[in-house]
Amino acid sequence: MSISECIDWLVEYGIKTGLVEEEDRIYTANRLLEALELNETETVRSNVPVVREKLDDVLKEVLDYAVEKGIIEEGINSRDLFDTKIMGLLTPLPSKVIAKFNELKIKDTKAATDYFYKLSGDCNYIRTNRVKKDIKWKTSSVYGDIDITINLSKPEKDPRAIAAAKLMKQSGYPACQLCVENEGYAGRADHPARQNLRIVPIIMNNEEWGFQYSPYVYYNEHCIILNRKHVPMKIDRATFVKLLDFVEQFPHYILGSNADLPIVGGSILTHDHFQGGNYEFAMARAKIEKKIVFKGFEEIDAGIVKWPMSVIRLTGDSKRKVIELADKILKGWRGYTDEEAFIFAETDGEKHNTITPIARICDEKFQLDLVLRNNITTEEHPLGVYHPHAELHHIKKENIGLIEVMGCAILPARLKDELAGIRTALIEGKDISGDPVLSQHAPWVEELRKTYACFTEENVDGIIRDEVGKVFVKVLEDAGVYKCNEAGRTSFLRFIDSINE
Repeated sequence: MSISECIDWLVEYGIKTGLVEEEDRIYTANRLLEALELNETETVRSNVPVVREKLDDVLKEVLDYAVEKGIIEEGINSRDLFDTKIMGLLTPLPSKVIAKFNELKIKDTKAATDYFYKLSGDCNYIRTNRVKKDIKWKTSSVYGDIDITINLSKPEKDPRAIAAAKLMKQSGYPACQLCVENEGYAGRADHPARQNLRIVPIIMNNEEWGFQYSPYVYYNEHCIILNRKHVPMKIDRATFVKLLDFVEQFPHYILGSNADLPIVGGSILTHDHFQGGNYEFAMARAKIEKKIVFKGFEEIDAGIVKWPMSVIRLTGDSKRKVIELADKILKGWRGYTDEEAFIFAETDGEKHNTITPIARICDEKFQLDLVLRNNITTEEHPLGVYHPHAELHHIKKENIGLIEVMGCAILPARLKDELAGIRTALIEGKDISGDPVLSQHAPWVEELRKTYACFTEENVDGIIRDEVGKVFVKVLEDAGVYKCNEAGRTSFLRFIDSINE
């Protein structure tokens, strides 16, 4: 396609997807001409055949043209900054998006989120074609079917961009990637462009928050709810109010928070925010293995969930009572020490106990899952006692955040090539102990060879995926404060008793 044809295609794409009004056809074409440093185009025509799947191909041609003409430099960072600028010219103004969202929300909240999610994909804020590259499968376990993903959608850091960022004057604007000031921001070498980001205001706990989607969705309609102020994350009573306020407004969504302490949270701790979406995680499907009665809250259905991490589930008709009980449990856990179970509220003045909470509407009742977390470290486990232990780091070393707590593994991109190398080694019987990259997997591979009689082209992929899934289940078990055995459950019940006392 010529650059004129690319411009025509983009304008027509904007109109067909509803990003651009027909009345804005010529205006939009001229904005694109300006961005591409052109004074004219051959034609501004309608009815150009467009399909969403071709957007990346058209943008690639536009980017190639921009590099060729010296408008931008070659490199993934420069290209991402520029294609976001181009798509920002097709994206409706925030005021229009907010007005449409609110108009739909009055009648049907699902229609409102459907509109907003589609728009976020159509304008390429959600990079749909990159997300499709993620490798995903499910693994059966005693806790249910666990989601496993190898995250390939985020581009690798461009060394040239890293070098350029070092030379740039450090900017405090936006303060972080979760600040509302990102909406429409042009980006720079060390900060992504966000001209196509749109944030919808919503009210939680009588405060205005921002509703947006994640550009690299890990699950269906993966949204981020962010504080309009750049303030640190904090788990307290107000957290439970906000979570339940949100799911009351959007009952088809769940909403949760990462923990507010290092190690046990996989998130940005400097900006208060939540993550949610329209997806049923394995933890939500997990059943209550032991019912609990909390004194003074007998009307609340409560229990310990059959899950590798330590989860108390509260379900009730009264939002106020669910919040009050959750707050009581949180306060009790913050100050709880049980040396026999190796749980310490604090050591040397450093606090260790917190909660990862998840809210949903279940059978028209308010439901909160409270996941007990502790970030204590020791010489044996310098990254955390309740963190993936060293023998699992070949698969997962990073912090276990909210999404993984709920049963969806976010595994590093390196595993794509490493598992391919392991696949070959298993089929051909190769020793990987001397391989500079694969040697970290050698003990695991030897265990696989002891477990399975043979590896063939037909069975090896299924075996590797099942075994990676089993490793992730062990990761969650390591992260559980109370283990899923008799001793662990006895210790768990001691904590429950402490709340009732």
